[in-house]
Amino acid sequence: MTQTDLLVIGAGPAGCSAAIYAIRAGLKTIIVGGSAPGGQLLQTNEIENYAGFVNPVGGYEIMDAMHKQCKRLGVEFSTEEVAKIEGERTPFTVTCSGGTVYEAKSIVIATGAKARWLGLAEEENLRGKGVSACATCDGFFMRGKTVAVVGGGNTAFEDALFLAQFCPKVYLVHRREGFRADQVTIEQARKNEKIEFVLNVVPEKILGTDSVEGLRVKNVQTGEVRELELSGVFVAIGAVPQTAFLKDSLVALSDDGLVLADERTHTTIEGIFAAGDCADKHYRQAIIAAGSGAKAGIEAAAFVNKHR
Repeated sequence: MTQTDLLVIGAGPAGCSAAIYAIRAGLKTIIVGGSAPGGQLLQTNEIENYAGFVNPVGGYEIMDAMHKQCKRLGVEFSTEEVAKIEGERTPFTVTCSGGTVYEAKSIVIATGAKARWLGLAEEENLRGKGVSACATCDGFFMRGKTVAVVGGGNTAFEDALFLAQFCPKVYLVHRREGFRADQVTIEQARKNEKIEFVLNVVPEKILGTDSVEGLRVKNVQTGEVRELELSGVFVAIGAVPQTAFLKDSLVALSDDGLVLADERTHTTIEGIFAAGDCADKHYRQAIIAAGSGAKAGIEAAAFVNKHR
């Protein structure tokens, strides 16, 4: 069994930021980051809204720098996957799928969330080439172009309204006529002349080889097929928090799997903290995840130092 002051689960912006603050506060810190440490940011080719970079920067470049910074400060890394957390008070026992067991005085859960995709064959090849799950991140690159937003919840409507600020036409594509979004937001979208509702349809195919050229949709009532000519498809059908390993723990989760944490990143178990997209139902932005990770690192350090 390996003992540590702090075990950070997740090696994305939140996890790395937590580790940096914790180790500088004197805590022995280990990051268990999984087989592909870095999270969703690794799949983003160009990031233009992360402060501190004059020119667009790749997600891999940001995460590589964060990992090197952590290692320079003395943070240890593991590429194992966490299988379970046990204990209702410090120290906690963390078991990895490979059999490694850690005893940690404190834990920061920073496992992130994965976007829900449509399941179309073209999505993966065209990600970063017009297909995105984050209008806030990638909408700027669609300035002056026609785009589609797929979804019927608040995120979809907020994305459509956001994109309509600099896109001449935004199709809002949804499988039903009813929506899960707030009525006020729905009315705002209906009043926006740039937003066209395409309802009772499901996406069948994203058109284009090297970049998005269109979206083929099929009417679920009539079977009619329609092709929308456009340059961007924004998928807004939700995200899946990576928290399945917590199902048998005492850490409370929301109905949709988010870790329940307060504004200081405290979970329902004293000494366990949560940061980033696994606990964020609103923003899901790398820079906000990093900020919440810093809070978690500060709180974890205060907890451990208090209980030495």
